[in-house]
Amino acid sequence: MATRSNIAHQRLANQLIANPAPARPEDVVHWMGVIQAQDYIGALWAVGLRTLDATQEDVEQAIAEGKFVRTWPARGTLHFVAAQDVRWMLALLAPRAIQGSAGRLRQLDIDQATIDRSRERLTHVLQNGNRMMREALYQALEAVKISTEGQRGIHILGRLAQEGLICFGPRDGKQQVFVLLEEWVPAASALPGAGILRRDQAMAELAHRYFTSHGPATVRDFAWWSGLTASDARASLEMASPHLAQEEIDGQTYWMPRFVAVTKEPLPTAHLLPAFEEYLLGYTERSAVLEPGYAMRMVARNGMISPVIVIDGQVVGTWKRALKKETVVITPDWFTPPDEAHQQAFGEAAGRYGAFLGLEVRLVCEPGRYTG
Repeated sequence: MATRSNIAHQRLANQLIANPAPARPEDVVHWMGVIQAQDYIGALWAVGLRTLDATQEDVEQAIAEGKFVRTWPARGTLHFVAAQDVRWMLALLAPRAIQGSAGRLRQLDIDQATIDRSRERLTHVLQNGNRMMREALYQALEAVKISTEGQRGIHILGRLAQEGLICFGPRDGKQQVFVLLEEWVPAASALPGAGILRRDQAMAELAHRYFTSHGPATVRDFAWWSGLTASDARASLEMASPHLAQEEIDGQTYWMPRFVAVTKEPLPTAHLLPAFEEYLLGYTERSAVLEPGYAMRMVARNGMISPVIVIDGQVVGTWKRALKKETVVITPDWFTPPDEAHQQAFGEAAGRYGAFLGLEVRLVCEPGRYTG
């Protein structure tokens, strides 16, 4: 039975953090439904930490092979989405995100004619397998008198991605390139399961995927994560509910998979989670894993959500990294002074991240911080 005290441990298990899957990176993305990916480097680790023995090279190879893609399916936010899911998720979720961005597009003087001309232009320059960086696409639009000044460029690209025209491909150096989705991801006829589900099928599948991978969670959590309306979220859950379990906790109904294999981790066990991590941002109510008083400690000065340290399911601090030639320097910022066992657990978690990067780890203590 789920209780307030073990919600965190069940989420760790269902999200494959405590139980990394002996699977391929694309299988992990498929299991999770989507993985938030504004921070590309952090999102690679979000996949890697859930994939047994994966390296960053393994995850990027899966991207290079089109096994999953980075695009804007939900809430106008960048996510990783499995190739077989990207079309039906865009069809289900993107229209509401497009509707929600209409006011901003009007402010930027981006009308339907501009979108149509941009679609025609980018189809032309990207066809036949061409791959182009963002600035090159901006130049292509400017060449036909479509301004990309200010935020116009990224909003045009985002809208065309939501419509299913373009998505990100692999990296070229440190920058990802854009490609035509129809060319990059095989068409439905060539990839079973990659077509457009009926809307009711898609709603039921999305709810089942979310509560299986993110449960215990509430319908309000699901509505936030998916970007669906409250009524659509409830309808989705109703269709998926025969395959889920539910528990009442503190007056709230939580939904989760029927069978939860929670591995007993040795205490204490630490996990270094990346920025914009699903373990936190996949829910509206986070008090089961984070003391509310520490919530603002996770927000950096630039508005980014910092990578976090999780010990025994609880967020106990943040961390940052600096890459050197052969090492990664990791600096913790604890919310409260850690004891020796917590510091040792942190060091072991840092070692797992170093193995993912293929680099040696050096831990650094900054003066004035609870870094031991």
